[in-house]
Amino acid sequence: MREHLGFLKVSSAVVKVAAWIFLFLGIVGGTSLIFGLVPGNPRWMGAVILVFYTFMFFFFILIAKIADLLGRVINEIKKE
Repeated sequence: MREHLGFLKVSSAVVKVAAWIFLFLGIVGGTSLIFGLVPGNPRWMGAVILVFYTFMFFFFILIAKIADLLGRVINEIKKE
């Protein structure tokens, strides 16, 4: 398991960056729909987009936290 520790650290960082990108794009897209900047789409769809991208943000952050925790567990097992 020790050889996978680098992969866990890198993948955790990549997933955290992806989570923040999802949140930023969700906020931009959702607010533009809510304020009516996108013609042809109902305004309530902006709220749906905000909720969806917020959920994806927390989901990706949770995955990254699990990867960090797994890395810590592997380090603790190695110390013993």
